[in-house]
Amino acid sequence: MTTAARPLRSVLYMPASNPKALEKARTLPCDAVILDLEDAVAPESKEIARAQAVEAVKQGGFGNRTVVLRVNGLDTPWGAEDLKAAAAAGPDAILVPKVGGAVDVAAYDSAIASAPDHTRLWAMIETCRSIFALESIAQASKTSRMNVWVMGTNDLAKEMRCRQTPGREPFHGPLSLAVAAARLYGLIILDGVYNDIENEAGLEAVCEQGVDFGFDGKTLIHPKQIETCNRVFSPSEAEVAWSRAVIEAFKLPENQGKGAIRVEGRMAELLHLAQAERLVAVAEAIASAA
Repeated sequence: MTTAARPLRSVLYMPASNPKALEKARTLPCDAVILDLEDAVAPESKEIARAQAVEAVKQGGFGNRTVVLRVNGLDTPWGAEDLKAAAAAGPDAILVPKVGGAVDVAAYDSAIASAPDHTRLWAMIETCRSIFALESIAQASKTSRMNVWVMGTNDLAKEMRCRQTPGREPFHGPLSLAVAAARLYGLIILDGVYNDIENEAGLEAVCEQGVDFGFDGKTLIHPKQIETCNRVFSPSEAEVAWSRAVIEAFKLPENQGKGAIRVEGRMAELLHLAQAERLVAVAEAIASAA
């Protein structure tokens, strides 16, 4: 199964400086794990974290989980070596921070040119500059390995000097614009983290909001957040049943060539057929990865 075809409902950050965390990542029910060399690692631990992350990727044992290395930026003392080591290790993806324009995508793509073909480029959208360059960044996917965006809402809040309210009102514009730009160029896009680890109701609310915005999944900071995230970002049984009914109805001889039909008392147009086919594909991908 390719990285793009795997479900990415729950994407958990794990500090690569912590050997126990790296081992635990192989057992958790998340769809993807990000072995973090950046924010979660202190400067004095950067080099050991890099070595441990590379070794973990080489050892494997992560099952169907997508394995991602988040590196430090090229503008830091560790970025160039991180990218070189990550490319040699060949994870499913390399996540790069603070992408602010197409030129950044090109620079990172060039830095991992030696990586295996399966290794994709994921980009953090986490600065004010990136919000005003969303379309050009997305367009760069056509000439690079980039296929996933990750919202970095903590860094964005810092730059905007905004409050992280329960309803995330300051982020409504940036989040919806990012989803629109990602969809314009066929990118997968993941929502930012939720910081209040003990607030399960709050987590569920922002996961539901993420689904409403159109995100494919969410990045997480603690294993206890995985179950809620997986559940909310999975199509419900009712949604899958309705989608299968729409698909089957459009296959009937009497409905061939029609743009709109009646299915179980509801109107379904060709746009609903496309949505139904995508939803069923997501459900099947989740089932096959279980």
